[in-house]
Amino acid sequence: MEPLRVGIVGIGNISGIYLKNLSAFRSTEVVAVADLDLSRAEKAASEYGVPNVLTVDGLLAHPDVELVLNLTIPKAHGPVALQAVKAGKHVYNEKPLCVDPEEGAELLAAAKANNVLVGCAPDTFMGAGLQTCRAAIDSGEIGQPVAGQAFMLGRGPEPWHPSPDFFYLPGGGPMLDMGPYYITALVHLLGGIKRLTGITRISYPERPIPLSNEGYYKGAGLEFAEKGRAIKVETPTHLTGIMEFASGPVVEIATSFDVYHAWKNHPITIFGSEGTMMVPDPNGFGGDVMVRRHDEEEWRTLPLKHGFAENSRGVGVLDMAYAARTGSAHRASGKLAYHVLDAMTSFQKSSESGRHIELASIVDRPAAMAVDQYAGDVPAATPAG
Repeated sequence: MEPLRVGIVGIGNISGIYLKNLSAFRSTEVVAVADLDLSRAEKAASEYGVPNVLTVDGLLAHPDVELVLNLTIPKAHGPVALQAVKAGKHVYNEKPLCVDPEEGAELLAAAKANNVLVGCAPDTFMGAGLQTCRAAIDSGEIGQPVAGQAFMLGRGPEPWHPSPDFFYLPGGGPMLDMGPYYITALVHLLGGIKRLTGITRISYPERPIPLSNEGYYKGAGLEFAEKGRAIKVETPTHLTGIMEFASGPVVEIATSFDVYHAWKNHPITIFGSEGTMMVPDPNGFGGDVMVRRHDEEEWRTLPLKHGFAENSRGVGVLDMAYAARTGSAHRASGKLAYHVLDAMTSFQKSSESGRHIELASIVDRPAAMAVDQYAGDVPAATPAG
């Protein structure tokens, strides 16, 4: 299959792993990079052998670029992606799809009108850990799923992130930042969400940038000039909710930038009619999958037979490459990401209105991955799992 030619917009913290993997996969080829900071784009191009360093507009118009990988900040996801699809390019956004559902709906409509594909991170659900969970659920390992819990609880990114402000602006917060991993994983395992309810709050109106951040700056060879500054918080930083899935299960979720010492909460747990499954961290591709049926005295760790157990960010783009070339459906789709965005933003709507929210969007579970899916696309020097 002819490689799909990819242009990357936004050379930030996450771009390195995409550049590494998409340069290694046989069915993808990175042909251009663009960033507002031209020097960052030039450095990435030099390191990974990318032939074109362009402006954003230049990349979106370049005839060699078939798919735009959009790694900009969240509030730019919608505008950059919309410009890309109107230029006739497939687009794959870093999560979330957009910062509000109206943007997402406009993007999907424009993509359909221009006969191009939209995809979106996370693609971690395509990794060995969550695919092992999916296979176990589908085979009846824990019986029929009836309930679940999901927790992403911590103290926020300002102790380590070099530019943490956007986490506390509209479009940020723990739900839109980390919720995509958890809700995408749950939809992959259980199917679409029917309705939900939520309660949200801003626990601390200001977030001082701690002195511990200075060590991060110095370690990166940067000057620390943030000491004493406080970030004004403009979006909820603690969100709790309950989701009713169309297939029946009821799942509790909590995401927070406001708590300490939450280590006892497992990332995702699925309770079934015959037992329980401990799902690994959905922010990763591997991890331990543990199950215990009602008649068992001990937990069992299931072997990871699927590929992509290591950091395989970009496998969603690889999946899109096959879809673009063959006409097949891709898994980390715009429709899936839109449903996840609909759910995430509905928690705050529910909190503000004091009512359940019936989701307007509908989505099916993405197709499961074969054990050896795309094994031929991964060179022996770049293990898939």
